[in-house]
Amino acid sequence: MPAVYVAAGSNIEPERYLARAVAALGREFPGSRFSPWYRNRAAGFDGDDFINLVAGFDTVLDPPALLERLHAIEAQCGRERDAPRWAPRSMDLDVLLYGELVCVSPPLTLPRPDLLKRAYMLGPLADLAPDLKHPTAGKTIGELWREFDQAAHPLVRLRR
Repeated sequence: MPAVYVAAGSNIEPERYLARAVAALGREFPGSRFSPWYRNRAAGFDGDDFINLVAGFDTVLDPPALLERLHAIEAQCGRERDAPRWAPRSMDLDVLLYGELVCVSPPLTLPRPDLLKRAYMLGPLADLAPDLKHPTAGKTIGELWREFDQAAHPLVRLRR
């Protein structure tokens, strides 16, 4: 069973919707693990701060079936599929890694290309799985996070 890592983020009632998403992920994928929660500025548009975390779990679902389940959880959190890309979100669930799978097949590119560019993805993943080797970068997630320009992309760890 591949280990899957999913970024979760919200900037519309983020504590409410992240709690809902965490509960749904836990029900859908027993044994789910969760990083600490972090507050950070919106990226790509002006808006309220986001709260982000990363979930890790094992699954027998193939990537298309996994995306379908994640989209259903987003919908439970009020996410509309036709919402603008760079806009506030009640819930955004993005597959970062799916085992060692490397693919470029829309709607899913793995590993997620912006994982290595976004502190709100890489930082929480480093908390959750620092020794995990990135399938294409050839380094562990912990090493990649230590090399990342963290000062330019500040995260504020929340007490949860």
